[in-house]
Amino acid sequence: MQPYFLPYIGYFQLLNSVDEFIIYDNIQFSKRGWIHRNRILQNGKDVFLGLPIKKDSDYLDVKNRVLADSFEKDKTKLISKIRNNYLKAPQFNNIFPIVETIMNYESKNLFEFVFNSVITLAKYLNINTPITISSNIDINHDLKGEDKVKALVKAVEGTEYINAIGGKELYSKEDFLKEGIILKFIKTTPFVYEQFKNEFIPFLSIIDVLMFNDLNTVKIYLEKQYEFE
Repeated sequence: MQPYFLPYIGYFQLLNSVDEFIIYDNIQFSKRGWIHRNRILQNGKDVFLGLPIKKDSDYLDVKNRVLADSFEKDKTKLISKIRNNYLKAPQFNNIFPIVETIMNYESKNLFEFVFNSVITLAKYLNINTPITISSNIDINHDLKGEDKVKALVKAVEGTEYINAIGGKELYSKEDFLKEGIILKFIKTTPFVYEQFKNEFIPFLSIIDVLMFNDLNTVKIYLEKQYEFE
């Protein structure tokens, strides 16, 4: 999977359900993706929360991109945005310090910053799945798309590859099976929790889930609110 910034709960359901999680650092950065942004709640609506990225070549990998020089100033605004929108949430006092820790991470390398956010949240959620950085695996890293995925799975002696449900548009179970790999897709099943008496908005950042639910409830979401296709 790509590294996502404060990703939605489905990302952590995937992380929690596998034996090994490979996270891409040598994949091309996309402005339209979720590597540097996510959505939170604001006045009953969803709004983006994004990391400012220094301008550079669009062809650089995530590990070669960095946060903008303005990040120290922007960081204060991002932290305030989360504080102001979740100050009255029931779990605010437990979760906001974690947010501050993530946002104050020292490295301004984009991959390192986002990767730290993932492992920090995984630790809080008691997810102990080993996470491997893709560039540390001995394969031909010039491979692209499905070919690269297959090579990574084989390199770690995997027999099953589990991808997010969006991958159904990208990958064929038949093609993977020809390589001796069972392909499955994980899909979050619907669940609802109270968001300040507003109409429920699903699939916001994991921060939203954590702000409104105690850890035991979130663990139920992680372990039971999904299915494989």
